[in-house]
Amino acid sequence: MDKQETDPQSKQTASTTSGGATTSGRVAERESAGKVIETSQGRTSISPTVVQKIAAIATREVSGVAALGGGVARAFGALRERIPGASASQTPGVAVEVGEKQAAIDLEIVVEFGAALVDLARDVRRNVITAVERMTGLEVVEVNIAVNDIHVPGEDEERPSAPARVE
Repeated sequence: MDKQETDPQSKQTASTTSGGATTSGRVAERESAGKVIETSQGRTSISPTVVQKIAAIATREVSGVAALGGGVARAFGALRERIPGASASQTPGVAVEVGEKQAAIDLEIVVEFGAALVDLARDVRRNVITAVERMTGLEVVEVNIAVNDIHVPGEDEERPSAPARVE
């Protein structure tokens, strides 16, 4: 018996099955068991983390993509990498929802200044769909792309700091 509830405050949809498993509809919390392929010779399961990494790599391959994630996500990712023992398994700027046969992917990207955004989004979408479908066998039903920022060359270069007042 399936039941669906919607919380109007958070615009979050939860689906509960008779087994008690709950999945969230919010992008930041999307996760499912992933794809499981069973044959007479054995079982193969594909984790959502694998799909997430494939999508991230395919996105970065497109010329004009400067980075994944928004400013805050990139800052937290840089901090997480510096903490010993911290998990770096989550890819900033990429959220996936993986079912048995299909996947949906949400991307947050920063683009290089001067890139044609519509053309870039089309190229990213095509590259991500091709890579995920080829490598996992999942049908990619949608790739949503949010352009969060534009990278301007020279903006990230360190500016000369004021001389130290004391030595």
